[in-house]
Amino acid sequence: MKAQVIKKFGDSSVFEFAEVSKPEVIPGHVIIQVKATSVNPIDTKIRSGFVPAVSPEFPAVLHGDVAGVITEVGEGVTEFKVGDEVYGCAGGFKGTGGALAEFMLADVHLLSPKPKNLTMAQAAALPLVTITAWESLYNRANVQNGQTVLVHAATGGVGHIAIQLAKLAGAKVFTTASSTEKLNIGKRLGADVAINYREQSVEDYVMEYTDGKGFDIVFDTVGGENLDRSFQAAAINGTVLAIAARSTHDLSPLHSKSLSLHVTFMLLKIINKDQRKDHGKILREVTKLVEEGKLHPLVDENTFTFDEVSEAHAYLESNKAIGKIVLINEW
Repeated sequence: MKAQVIKKFGDSSVFEFAEVSKPEVIPGHVIIQVKATSVNPIDTKIRSGFVPAVSPEFPAVLHGDVAGVITEVGEGVTEFKVGDEVYGCAGGFKGTGGALAEFMLADVHLLSPKPKNLTMAQAAALPLVTITAWESLYNRANVQNGQTVLVHAATGGVGHIAIQLAKLAGAKVFTTASSTEKLNIGKRLGADVAINYREQSVEDYVMEYTDGKGFDIVFDTVGGENLDRSFQAAAINGTVLAIAARSTHDLSPLHSKSLSLHVTFMLLKIINKDQRKDHGKILREVTKLVEEGKLHPLVDENTFTFDEVSEAHAYLESNKAIGKIVLINEW
C-alpha cells in the first residue's frame, strides 16, 4: 500500500512516499481504509525525535487521528462491520502503525462510529484533542456547574474543544487569544469572556473578572512560561490542567495556593493496551454531542493531501493555523 514514512528524525522534510506492506487484520482489530487524518503537536514532536520513548520503529508511519471506512474485521469484533464509517486516535505511536497510509490496523477499543453530520476531514480533526480535553476537564478536574474555567488558546486544537466541553458542564468560561479574530471565534464557541493576553496581564484580568480571587480551573494548552501564568491565574484550592509540561517550573505557587496540578498525556492509553477501552467510550459520547449539534470541530481553512504532509507539519509549526489542520487521502 501507499504511505508516507520517516526513516529518521528531523524537520518536516523527512517524510518520504513509500510502498509498504498492508497490515493484516488480527483479533480485536479492524482494517480501516483511511480517508483523512489531522496533524497534532505530538506528531511533530515524534517526527523531530523529541519523544523517542513513544516513537514507532523506522520506517515509521505517523499520525494517530484517523477517519475512514472499515474494510476487514478481525476475530471477536462485534461492534463494527465492513463498510462502517469510524474515527479515532488509533496509532502512530510505539508499537502501532499510523494513519498516513492507505490502510490502518486499529484496535476497536480506540474507535467510535463517525458522527453522521461530519465529513471525514472534520471527523479526523476531533479524536486526540477531544479525548485530551475530555479527560482533563471531566475525568481529572471534575468540572462543575457554576465554576469559573480559564482556557488558554481559544483557537488551538485542545483549546477550542475545551471551551465547548466546559460550557456544556455549566461552567462560566473565559479564554485567551492574541487577536480580535481569535477572540471572536472563542466567543462563538461558547466562551463568556475572551481576553487578549497581549493587552492584559494575568494580574489585570484576574482582578477584572474574579476580583483578584482567581479561576477555579485553569487549562493550560500551551506549556512553557504559560504554565507559570496558569499558576498565577488559579484561585486558592484551584486546579491547573496541563498537556505540555516537559519543562522546569517553580512549584511554590502550588504550595502557597494549595493548587492541584493534573497532566494529561492521552497517548499513554494507546500504548498501554489495557486502558484503550476508555478512548472508545469517550468518542461514542462525543459522537452523540456532535450529532446533537452541541460540539463542533474548528478546522483551519488550509487543507492538505497526504502527499503534502511536509507542508502540513511546517504549517502547524508556523503557529499560523486557526483550529485543526487536516489532511485528505487522495490515493
